[in-house]
Amino acid sequence: MSSPRMNRYRNACAGQSKKSMTLYRQNLRLSQEMFTVISCFEIALRNAVDRHYTINLGFDWLRDSVTSGGKFNNARFRITIGIIKGALQELHAYYTHPKLVAKMDFGFWRYLFAPNQYRALGQTLLQIFPAKPISTSAVQYNAAYVFSELKKINNIRNRIAHHEPICFQPANPIIDTTYARQHYNLILQLFQWMNINEAALLYGLDHINAICNDIDNL
Repeated sequence: MSSPRMNRYRNACAGQSKKSMTLYRQNLRLSQEMFTVISCFEIALRNAVDRHYTINLGFDWLRDSVTSGGKFNNARFRITIGIIKGALQELHAYYTHPKLVAKMDFGFWRYLFAPNQYRALGQTLLQIFPAKPISTSAVQYNAAYVFSELKKINNIRNRIAHHEPICFQPANPIIDTTYARQHYNLILQLFQWMNINEAALLYGLDHINAICNDIDNL
């Protein structure tokens, strides 16, 4: 590993080489576990969205959204149209709706809660969160709120994918798993809002708290 990559670990471990390598490996373990949980959440989210719109808009709702007269057939949705049409071109004769759904990434599903996309598809998508809290004067649990929360998950997903550490305080070489724990708890919360038994779904896959404890105790 390069010196710039390892320096943050060495600084966090007061220059102790053995401890810094242990921390590096523990961060890899935590990243692996977190990515697994995020992947399970992404699949659950996209399946919930797909079920909802299949019922409300028809089986081929995603392909139909970019056809003439489709829900996204508007210049405001240029990027969304490009993503869907690009996937359709790749699938070509092998198109099926499930294959098209599988080609959409996390960011695509997140953006279905963005104002324009949310309105275009009927402003009903919050129904996939039947256990969502009731909005108050202090907090509005609306589409914008969900969009913002999903951005947090997307950010840590991208951080892990780009091999960035998740075992430090933000912008500081100090061992601290608060960032990872907060995002993990957010995912569990959203599972619960979807009425998904997260403990059963993640059984045998989720050791995040144990790994975080190991890191914090180094």
